[in-house]
Amino acid sequence: MRAVSTWKESVHDRVYDLAFKPDGSQIIIASGSRVLVYDSDGAIIQPLRGHKDTVYCVAYAKDGKRFASGSADKSVIIWTSKLEGILKYTHNDSIQCVAYNPVTHQLASCSSGDFGLWSPEQKSVNKHKVSSKITCCGWTNDGQYLALGMMNGVVSIRNKNGEEKVKIERPGGSASPIWSIAWNPSKDEHNDILAVADWGQKLSFYQLSGKQIGKDRTLNYDPCCISYFSKGEYIVMGGSDRQASLYTKDGVRLGTIGEQHSWVWTCRVKPDSNFVVLGCHDGTITCYQLNFSTVHGLYKDRYAYRDSMTDVIVQHLITEQKVRIKCRELVKKIAIYRNRLAVQLPEKISIYDLVCSDDSSDMHYRVKDKISKKFECNLLVVCSQHIILCQEKRLQCLSFTGVKEKEWVMESLIRYIKVIGGPPGREGLLVGLKNGAILKIFVDNPFPITLLKLSTSVRCLDMSASRNNLAVVDEHNTLLVYDINSKDLLFQEPNANSVAWNTQCEDMLCFSGNGYLNIKASNFPVHQQKMQGFMVGYNGSKIFCLHVYSMSAVEVPQSAPMYQYLERKTFKEAYQIACLGVTDSDWRDLATEALEGLDFETAKKAFIRIRDLRYLELISSIEERKKCGENDNELFLADVYAFQGKFHQAAKLYKRTGHEAKALSMYTDLRMFEYAKEFVGATDPKSSRVLMTKQADWAKSSKEPRAAAEMYLSAGEHIKAIDIVGEHGWADMLIDIARKLDKAEREPLAKCALQFKRLKHHGYASETYSKMGDLKALVELHVETRHWEEAFSLVEKHPQFKYDVFVPYAQWLAENDRFEEAQKAFHKAGRQNEAVKVLEQLTHNAVVENRFNDAGYYYWMLSMQCLDIARESEDQRDEMLKKFEHFQRLAELYYVYRSIQRYTDEPFSSYMPETLFNICRFLLNNLTKDIPPGISKVNTLYALAKQSRKLGAYKLARHSYEKLRELHVPSPLLKSMELGSLTIHSKPFHDNEDLIEGMMCYRCSTNNPLLNNRGSVCINCRQPFIYSASSYEVLPLVQFYLEEGINDEEALSLIDLEVPHSVQRNALEHVVESGETQALKIEDSFDSADGDPFTANMSFEQGGSTFVPVKVSRSALRSMSRRDVLIKRWPRPLKWEYFRSLLPDVSITMCPSCFKMFHSEDYELLVLQHNCCPYCRRPIDEPN
Repeated sequence: MRAVSTWKESVHDRVYDLAFKPDGSQIIIASGSRVLVYDSDGAIIQPLRGHKDTVYCVAYAKDGKRFASGSADKSVIIWTSKLEGILKYTHNDSIQCVAYNPVTHQLASCSSGDFGLWSPEQKSVNKHKVSSKITCCGWTNDGQYLALGMMNGVVSIRNKNGEEKVKIERPGGSASPIWSIAWNPSKDEHNDILAVADWGQKLSFYQLSGKQIGKDRTLNYDPCCISYFSKGEYIVMGGSDRQASLYTKDGVRLGTIGEQHSWVWTCRVKPDSNFVVLGCHDGTITCYQLNFSTVHGLYKDRYAYRDSMTDVIVQHLITEQKVRIKCRELVKKIAIYRNRLAVQLPEKISIYDLVCSDDSSDMHYRVKDKISKKFECNLLVVCSQHIILCQEKRLQCLSFTGVKEKEWVMESLIRYIKVIGGPPGREGLLVGLKNGAILKIFVDNPFPITLLKLSTSVRCLDMSASRNNLAVVDEHNTLLVYDINSKDLLFQEPNANSVAWNTQCEDMLCFSGNGYLNIKASNFPVHQQKMQGFMVGYNGSKIFCLHVYSMSAVEVPQSAPMYQYLERKTFKEAYQIACLGVTDSDWRDLATEALEGLDFETAKKAFIRIRDLRYLELISSIEERKKCGENDNELFLADVYAFQGKFHQAAKLYKRTGHEAKALSMYTDLRMFEYAKEFVGATDPKSSRVLMTKQADWAKSSKEPRAAAEMYLSAGEHIKAIDIVGEHGWADMLIDIARKLDKAEREPLAKCALQFKRLKHHGYASETYSKMGDLKALVELHVETRHWEEAFSLVEKHPQFKYDVFVPYAQWLAENDRFEEAQKAFHKAGRQNEAVKVLEQLTHNAVVENRFNDAGYYYWMLSMQCLDIARESEDQRDEMLKKFEHFQRLAELYYVYRSIQRYTDEPFSSYMPETLFNICRFLLNNLTKDIPPGISKVNTLYALAKQSRKLGAYKLARHSYEKLRELHVPSPLLKSMELGSLTIHSKPFHDNEDLIEGMMCYRCSTNNPLLNNRGSVCINCRQPFIYSASSYEVLPLVQFYLEEGINDEEALSLIDLEVPHSVQRNALEHVVESGETQALKIEDSFDSADGDPFTANMSFEQGGSTFVPVKVSRSALRSMSRRDVLIKRWPRPLKWEYFRSLLPDVSITMCPSCFKMFHSEDYELLVLQHNCCPYCRRPIDEPN
């Protein structure tokens, strides 16, 4: 610390007090009966007169708007910052001190017997009596408490209302009057700290609570004033020792600020600065500026510096760790070297040792030795085992115990000294003198070695790591670099104030000056960048820079020198520089340059640094190729260029080395197809097609499918194009492709068709298959897409595909529960077995579900299927014909039973009693011992009994009831049956004659019983009855057979011959044909001639037990009228059946499909109801 007097003034009267305006621009001074106002440079602004007696105290408000003065005339005057008095009030005694509250601006004024509190808001002053004279006062930082120092040695702490909260009694009592107090203004302290100076020559510190901090400090003089620096780090005190002294905030004396000729009554520190103003008993006012010099030491990355004048902080510049060593005395010098730290204090030198010297980041120091002796020295240096003291021309080497071992006396003043390393106890020192001499001294050698002799004074020195080069900064701020061995000047640079060699790189140094940091590598030009402060060390990529009082490690990328080496293609040296610390992009540039320069070893190291596996693989592959004997550097360079993206340069090199294929592959891999085309040129169509295909592959992978498809088409890769188009469902584009393809290109066309099928574009697929001529595929397409009409039309033209269409059609119909159509489709497909199987299942289901109408229909269809099979298969003919007969019988049984089932199961019936009566008799006459499933004999007999009773056939009804008693009758019918069987006995035991006449045989005119054990044949002539399929009345028809030798065609032609005119007489007959239906219409009857050949043929032998069929000759056939003959034209192998109507006036219609006979009126009514034959369900408009 060094104090410099900046200005000095003398006034005639004593100066008891002074105060700074908070902004530091004015000083108000209490001198005599006046208040003097000075500016900060010591020029008087204005003397203020208002007091009649000596002014003892002054104070400025914190806001700078007012200040106050207190005088022996017992008055307090409030002044404005414009130096105008605005208020005056008085006490009963002289005013000793005044103080403004820093927050509320309340003014405390203290006199010998009381103190008052005044604020601008109040009109009156609140006064409080005290027991002793108040000598000093001060407010806490937050303005909550006021401390009063008294003559009786007591400090009284009051609140803002004047009430005493804490009382501090000093041990000396009245013998130690409190003369000055001050609160520490620091905002970093956790507690309010009060400094108390008394005339017992003690300095003490107290907390707000009244608790003392530490011990009293002896002053050896009577303190008159105490003042803190703005941040509370130092205290200034003055008094009877006629000087102002600087203390730490803990009360450790640091030194003298300025000596005076009389007592120092007041001292104040200018706000936020290091200026101190003193006021003395003799009227002297002096202003001093305090300069705090930097006391520090640096060794590699450890920096030790003085803090708060009494502490040493050791900072690790890399890890930013810090450790504080409290010395509790003024630290004068600091030196650091390896694990040693030396601190010079006023009366001793302490040597510290690093606790764990192996750990570079350990920061724990302990005291190793102390040299308890006062030394005067300009510079201090520590080595492993010695202390070096420098005093002007003299250097002394002391052991850690204080023994002087060596002494060197120089020829000129020593300006710079530095330890440059060496074995412990034998370290070397680099010494620079004012006369320009540069020496090297070893601590174990009494003889200095002169390295160089300059013409100007030395300011800074450093030696390179290899001890070959020496850098010097002279007093003209010129940097000079010498070769130590040859003493040659290597280079010089202007504007330098400090220099340091890089500890890790021989050829690099840096120097600072004029706000710039300069880095120089080898003999390259200097690289500059801005920097505040000056540099003191250079380690790797870190430059240690001291700015004002703080040291920092600046990370400086070594990019500039590295690039300088790269320009010269000296890659190994550039790599060494990069190792000191450069950015990743710099490493990449180094790696790239080395790779292009074919220095693969350096490039590999650099790429390892940035973990670039791609380039490392490239280098590895090149090294492998080199081992295999390949040594074409241009080819290697081409590979490098290709990796770097310099594709055109790579292509040129590939071409030059005869590797055109590599260039082409490179361009295509990179999708640079235009360049590839340019490279190939128009001479090679094959390569062009390959390029086009690769371009399409790329377009496909880069999700540009339409472009890819078009490119594939251009390259002739139709199948790939079709795959892409189909995948994206572009049917229009696909049909364009299909239409442009030649029909010989079957594979792409087939692909097109498949895609159309997948996309459900049936029409396009059909068009494509048609173009190919693939009929089988076309059929399959129609079948798959269920377009049956197209399939059927195709089968009409190409019958060979009948099986391929009708079988799936039938299966589809069956799956959709259209079994009847399915059966027909199977039949059309020639799959008779499947057709029969479907029908059998349908029939079974119909019987199980009591759908007897459907059962009859299915049995009829089954019979017709069997007939078809019999016609087509000789082997199965007999069997199938038997089945035909069986199924025909079952069909009729189920057909008629349907009516009975409806009558018994449903509440109402639409059938006429005569019809039901006939149906029941027909069914019972035709039922054998094996009754078909589902047909109930009970229901039949029950229905017959009921209808017989209605129609007067009481005998038959009684017979039916008797038969029912032999059977198991269901409970719903039982009551009705028992009642009927009882009541029938009240009826006569005979049948209605009209009913019996209805059973007359038209061949032999015999009346047959209503129930016939022999079945539906005449009991006399055994001629089978022909029934109407609607009412089941016996029709007037007689079946006849042809004589041998007459075939069906001849018979038909004979019957079709015109009947002779004489036979016709007045008859008017005509046959109405509806479709192929044969209807015999007789509008006027005629008597058959007595000589009718057919009537003659109907005769038979009475009493015979066998049936004698009616056989007719040609003449008989010729005599018949076509209108009287009905023919069942069964398909082969069955024969046609011929029937002659014996009552031509009865109109009979026969269905051409099932050959069932009906009364024409009944048939027409049924056809109108059902629009088809009621038996075989043949639509009325269907051609036969």
